[in-house]
Amino acid sequence: MARIVQLAPFIGPGAGVPGVAYNLDREFRALGHQVESFTFTTARAGRREPFRARGRWSARALQSWRTVWFSTAGTRRARAFLAERPDAVSLCHGKVVAGDVYVNHGVLLAAMHAHGASLGGFLRDPTRVFTFVRDRARLRSNVHRRVVCLTDGEVAALRRTFGAVRPPVVVIPNGVDLERFRPPTIAERRTARERLRLDSEHRVALFVGHEFERKGLPLAMRALVHATTVLLLVVGGTRSMVARAQREAERLGVADRVLLLGQQSDLSTYLAAADMFVLPSSYESSGLVFLEALASGLPVIATRVGIAPAVIEDGRNGWLVDRDPVDIARRLEQAAAAEPGTFAVAARSTAERFGWRSVAMQYIELLETVRAERDAERLA
Repeated sequence: MARIVQLAPFIGPGAGVPGVAYNLDREFRALGHQVESFTFTTARAGRREPFRARGRWSARALQSWRTVWFSTAGTRRARAFLAERPDAVSLCHGKVVAGDVYVNHGVLLAAMHAHGASLGGFLRDPTRVFTFVRDRARLRSNVHRRVVCLTDGEVAALRRTFGAVRPPVVVIPNGVDLERFRPPTIAERRTARERLRLDSEHRVALFVGHEFERKGLPLAMRALVHATTVLLLVVGGTRSMVARAQREAERLGVADRVLLLGQQSDLSTYLAAADMFVLPSSYESSGLVFLEALASGLPVIATRVGIAPAVIEDGRNGWLVDRDPVDIARRLEQAAAAEPGTFAVAARSTAERFGWRSVAMQYIELLETVRAERDAERLA
């Protein structure tokens, strides 16, 4: 059995990079491997941060400090941590420049370009420039033995952004928790809808995302102008973002069919209440929420980003759409016209190919290959 070290800023249940590392940790252990973690907390070793976040700007400043500190001082400490474990194989989820395998969870410049941001906007943020230089250096060196991208599209984005990538690149998708995300029972669906004061006649589309603009919430709300039978549940966003979205819904005349819920911890409740899932995003490195919606039995209406083109089959488990409100509205109405549960079997069967156990086994196979290469070099 392997000894595995995961390097990540934070690891814990939930979404994003921490959730990916958490699920891999859980599966690695279940498969009998010894697992350790090196995180921001490990690197700080009980030391206090330089200041506390007490508002929006101080929170951004603290996040920038963490990025730079963990990428520099954290890298030195991560390398020392690994040197004390010469038999371990390591998986890096970002920030620190160390580890046998680097998992690319997104390309910032590609995301900004897809959303129409200018180069000037990128250059005005020193932390973004620092991140680009750091990752360009890591990808054009031999620090890592392999680079993992989450989709084929992300491989192309990586090479467009950074040019030649020195380590071999492999594709391993993210997984989905098939126990947590599943089609609801009749009672669970009824309870979830009653909690939101929805009756059986409502046809509900769910949108989940924190960055409303990039994720396409304005497009989804504009689509409601044409999809007159659909109600939109929106999970995510800060108070100011929610307030802006409310004003936009009022301007469009659809405020009575937009329910802005803010940030929520239990996504499965809202998936149970929904009839469909919509996310017309401009960029996704993977789009884990697509898999969570499919696992919950919902048809997915999505743009051609992240994993969506690989898993969505038009008319079977959802539809791929352009970033066009009329196109989005047409598919929302098609989903609304179907009987509840029509797409559940096809959606669930798609998601079942991406359980965390099968994803973890792909990582194990890659790590064993890397360890064999490293051991052969040492013997030579």
